[in-house]
Amino acid sequence: MLENNNGYFGEFGGRFVPEALEAPLKELEECFFKYINDEEFHKELNYYLKNYVGRESPLYYAERLSNEVGGAKIYLKREDLNHSGAHKINNTLGQILLAKKMGKKRIIAETGAGQHGVATATVCALFGLECVIYMGEVDIKRQELNVFRMELMGAKVVSVSTGNKTLKDAVDVALEDYMKNCDTTFYLLGSAVGPHPYPIMVREFQKIIGQEARKQILEVENRLPDYVVAAVGGGSNSIGLFYPFVEDKEVKIVGVEPAGKSFNIGEHAATITKGTVGVIHGYRSYVLQDEKGEIAPVHSVAAGLDYPSVGPEHSYYHQTGRGEYVAINDEEALDAFFRLSRLEGIIPAIESSHAIAHSIKLAKDLDKDKIIIVSLSGRGDKDIDQVINMQREGLINVSNNEVKIAI
Repeated sequence: MLENNNGYFGEFGGRFVPEALEAPLKELEECFFKYINDEEFHKELNYYLKNYVGRESPLYYAERLSNEVGGAKIYLKREDLNHSGAHKINNTLGQILLAKKMGKKRIIAETGAGQHGVATATVCALFGLECVIYMGEVDIKRQELNVFRMELMGAKVVSVSTGNKTLKDAVDVALEDYMKNCDTTFYLLGSAVGPHPYPIMVREFQKIIGQEARKQILEVENRLPDYVVAAVGGGSNSIGLFYPFVEDKEVKIVGVEPAGKSFNIGEHAATITKGTVGVIHGYRSYVLQDEKGEIAPVHSVAAGLDYPSVGPEHSYYHQTGRGEYVAINDEEALDAFFRLSRLEGIIPAIESSHAIAHSIKLAKDLDKDKIIIVSLSGRGDKDIDQVINMQREGLINVSNNEVKIAI
């Protein structure tokens, strides 16, 4: 493990919380470290990952995309094929089993794009637990399908109308709930952020992505990839792919942040690219702040990426030079959304499309013997209504098999 016993990655991480949260977080920490190496716990977890989620997920060579782009081979780690449609189910299964060990009957979670909310509702239905999902009002409007899916499985979706009415605000309200109800409630946090032990815990439940990808590429190509690439909002799918490759110095790690509409405050969520070190939601990391040091408003066309910070392990990779972090704007991400759909018959989540877009740029400048693995973190079903509405508004024009984007 890269972190120390207090949950720090270098200067990043830690636990900066009100006194009321110290005891429940310590209880969670002790439970996590008790079971994370427990053989019986993993036997149960692996049973559900295989028979319920459908792991292992394929590593697919995107041949038509690679040929059109020219240059490096692009492989897709198909987390979109997991039950519930994204990587989020890996983490929610791990955490729900911990909740059961702790005797918690009520589960709360935050969600942006809705994929974590759906995954949480899924495992709560599986184990018969009460489920409350906090979601920003703006995200509820652009992710109606996922809201319906959560409610269909018995979850209560609570609209958050404070702040920007997006993911950061949903986390704020979820933490308030947890502080008031921690005796009976388990906070099933969705990304590799938050106070210790959440960043470590989420990574441990998501590292299966990179473990499988590493084994699969060795089987197919008889060598490791040259690059591993993933979209970064809070950073759970990306840390899941990256962590098993950290010690492989020949493998370059690339995180792709949302550049949004521009790099003006409030028009992007490129935290490592434009942020400064600060404390948010109980941990220290890079944070997007305005001139007064207040948390800045953020934007991304992808609801799951518009968060004003990033997981502390990513900040550590950036600071130490182990990872490179770049930014892709809304237009580039949407172009990749259409491009992968038409060339491979795979509709990616708009979050994942950011990683696809950068991989296309990267592959063009590499030799044909180079290999890129991209985390296809989720499927794009949830984004179809959003894209249709953008077409109706004239922001996307599709004609004669050509896509023109003006946002």
